[in-house]
Amino acid sequence: MSHLRQPAVIVVTGVMASGKSTIAQLLAEQFERGVHLRGDSFRKMIVRGREEMLPDASLEAERQLALRYQLSASAARTYTEAGFHVVLQDVILGPALHQITEMLNGLPVFVVVLNPSENAISAREQIRDKKGYGVWTIHELNRRLTDETPRIGLWLDTSDFSPEETAQEIWKRIWDEGNVR
Repeated sequence: MSHLRQPAVIVVTGVMASGKSTIAQLLAEQFERGVHLRGDSFRKMIVRGREEMLPDASLEAERQLALRYQLSASAARTYTEAGFHVVLQDVILGPALHQITEMLNGLPVFVVVLNPSENAISAREQIRDKKGYGVWTIHELNRRLTDETPRIGLWLDTSDFSPEETAQEIWKRIWDEGNVR
């Protein structure tokens, strides 16, 4: 556990139905003082004037997404500085992944990208309570992850992993390799 003796932020990202919420919860529960920070909570707080992030997003939707990431990073920093380990979970694609690590500059930051196959994502989408795909297709969102997102941190193909196996692999890799940024 040498890499995580001091409070740190683990950023968990991937497309919808890649397992972010489940994995982030499992990771946060491993700490004596752990926080599972769901970035999407900040989107849900906007009760009037919210613009959803669509494939051809408006400038306002993009601005609100940037605000969500800024609020997430600020909350993660505040919790970390108060002595908590934070697992920040959200769909963070493209240059925004690098930008959020910059917002957390000065803190230990570990980036984990969950990258299961499109078939695995489709199967997971079928069995989960909430539905994320409709306007977005699995293929388009996955393309934005694989083609536009910088290859920083730990990228895991979790197609054949259970949530527990995924969390265990992340722990092992962080401890053994210190996959920071």
